[in-house]
Amino acid sequence: MKYEDYEDYMRQALELAREASQDGEVPVGCVIADENGTVIGRGRNMRERKRSALSHAETEAIESACRTLGDWRLDGCTLFVTLEPCPMCAGAIINSRISTLVYGARESVSGSCVSVINLFAEGYPSSPAVYSGVLADESAELLSGFFEGVRAGRDWKKR
Repeated sequence: MKYEDYEDYMRQALELAREASQDGEVPVGCVIADENGTVIGRGRNMRERKRSALSHAETEAIESACRTLGDWRLDGCTLFVTLEPCPMCAGAIINSRISTLVYGARESVSGSCVSVINLFAEGYPSSPAVYSGVLADESAELLSGFFEGVRAGRDWKKR
């Protein structure tokens, strides 16, 4: 997969993030492509809908990709997500052996690629190549617009 194609995949992740927002979820979206560029997994935040702390966009997409491939190993795959992964999602990326991570906006509160800690620099046997800032402005605008609505009192917990 070529770096020039990263924006196309990130746009797909942004569309999933918009769907999450419309459903009352924090707008984060994720797609996973195999080494041929075929999207094999999609996910978006679903914590409110599923009432589960585990239902982040990345974990939903990883689960989807594993079902598609019939394997927990995602070697050679690239994960595209609109927001820097948290520690749980970074761990899922490591454990699923994803080869490349591409993310948009940084996450100053729990980002685990650079913002708070870089879990991928900790010597685990499998860590992805990381590319940040792909469509970061669009990702950040979507998130800030969502949280402006929350602060304005709009109900974001649609269930």
